[in-house]
Amino acid sequence: MKYYIIAGEKSGDLHASNLMKEIIKNDAAADFRYWGGEEMQKVGGFMVKNYNQTAFMGFLEVIKNLRTILGFITECKKDILAYVPDVVILVDYAGFNMRIAKFCKQKHFLNFYYISPKVWAWNTSRAKTLKKVVDKMYVIFPFEVSFFEKFDYKVFFVGNPLLDAIANYKKNDNFLVDNQLNNERDNNKKIIAILPGSRKQEIANMLTTMLLVAQKNPQYLFVVAGISNLPNEYYNSINASVNAQNNIKIVYDQTYDLLSHAHSAMVTSGTATLETAVFGVPQVVCYKMSSFTFAIIKRLIKIPYISLVNLVLEKKAVEELIQDKFNEKSLSEELLKISENGNIVGEKRLQMLLDCQILKEKLGTSGASEKTAKLMHQHLLENIKR
Repeated sequence: MKYYIIAGEKSGDLHASNLMKEIIKNDAAADFRYWGGEEMQKVGGFMVKNYNQTAFMGFLEVIKNLRTILGFITECKKDILAYVPDVVILVDYAGFNMRIAKFCKQKHFLNFYYISPKVWAWNTSRAKTLKKVVDKMYVIFPFEVSFFEKFDYKVFFVGNPLLDAIANYKKNDNFLVDNQLNNERDNNKKIIAILPGSRKQEIANMLTTMLLVAQKNPQYLFVVAGISNLPNEYYNSINASVNAQNNIKIVYDQTYDLLSHAHSAMVTSGTATLETAVFGVPQVVCYKMSSFTFAIIKRLIKIPYISLVNLVLEKKAVEELIQDKFNEKSLSEELLKISENGNIVGEKRLQMLLDCQILKEKLGTSGASEKTAKLMHQHLLENIKR
């Protein structure tokens, strides 16, 4: 069968690639055409567009690039019509994919949505739209099932694909040596991971402040999780921040290896907060956007927290520094609360380590990709029989 898949960011690319691997197990003749990234390319098929070209974050950024975005949507619709897939699989990426779902419904293309748009967070009326235009919805958080039940919409809970990605990860025992981090570790410096995000706007908004904290805390070794397929200039602020203590480094495409060695972390809000917690690393969650975007979101948001860790645990387990609260002073103070100073281990760090374990238990075991692929195959066969 022919599968048209749309993933619009780094995490979507990863989860879509794992789903593709499992689809092949159910359908050896599967033919893929997609909007995605390098992970999906490794599986096979034809990539129409890389997500690096299509990702825009924030209302202001979207407005500035509206003509470009609308052009991408038009291109995608034409490509679907030309390809005539048996199913269109939409992976997260709400702003783009909800429009494509509506188009698919109008043109009578079967469409499945994997990793629901976060309609439970803001603009909940969009759940009604999803019910109308999406044929099957596969969700990754238990609370999403009860949320959609309020709209009389049956969805399928498949577990969290993040656990699949982590289960497939093979630790590099030479990580420290390969990245020349062993000398600093010999000086007993604990590693603090910096995860500034995967988009240009996120990195621009977050990294400079995170590096200022690193400069003021030479007792730790700060390592930035970089992404090699982003332009080098995104990380220019690192070169400007390297100081006499030489306690700031960057590694590319090795986030899980970094987290497996990290003592604590500063993390831009998103999927990375969940990954960091699953690795059992205490963290401070950070986020900053344009004042215009923040003013709009503040009025629309319906949830008490922004980090997935706090949402899953249903409490304030990790500190969230948002907008004006995200500054050098606050970030440094919160980071020190969860990081050991010599042999002193603070109460907040101990509690966060415990909460990480509870979160892992709540998320369950790996297998989301396998379960989703089997359900999709079943639903496809049911559709063919009609």
